[in-house]
Amino acid sequence: MKDNAVIELKDVTKVYPLPAGDVIALDRVSITIKEGEFVAIMGPSGSGKSTLLNQVGCLDVPTSGSLFITGKDVGEMNDDELTDLRLEKIGYIFQKFNLIPLLTAYENVEYPYIMKHKCHDTDGIVTALLNEVGIDEALATHTPPELSGGQQQRVAIARALINDPKILLCDEPTGNLDSKTGTQIMEMIKALHNQGRTVIMVTHDPKNLDYAERTITITDGRIK
Repeated sequence: MKDNAVIELKDVTKVYPLPAGDVIALDRVSITIKEGEFVAIMGPSGSGKSTLLNQVGCLDVPTSGSLFITGKDVGEMNDDELTDLRLEKIGYIFQKFNLIPLLTAYENVEYPYIMKHKCHDTDGIVTALLNEVGIDEALATHTPPELSGGQQQRVAIARALINDPKILLCDEPTGNLDSKTGTQIMEMIKALHNQGRTVIMVTHDPKNLDYAERTITITDGRIK
């Protein structure tokens, strides 16, 4: 790991074997992201943006190459260690929210807290965090299908923050939102970065690049 690097990819390749032939989603990608950076990843559809984010989020493993998160070689970690790393270090905000439809907004946010602490939140942390992102106690009792897209994304942000991660991964965080709501969400993400978090955002929206400090462009699985 380089000094001050929180994420480092070294010659990471990801290949998906398919009947019609192997698909190389990432081709020898090397990136270093420093602690506290706000990095945007741009590229056309199918370029490997989300695959790259899934590698950093430890949702998938490289076919070859090395990935280091906070100095730890992900390739040397077992499933339990990877789960702990995701719960403690990484918050993930998805384009399609990925909330559990049968749980209330409150329960969706509390779920990763329970996974980490093995108990319910008795200190009011979930409610305080929901209030912070603009979800009051009445809305917190609603399930995701009863909420607007903007409200669901606010819940998803609270869920990503519940374990106070230092790394925030955002996969098209405004992709399913109208322009006004998208701007509100981006302002919220920028504020989280200003608190010292490392933010990595996949986006296709050029307006979102204004929030980032650095833009990485990927095409056909390669960094340009």
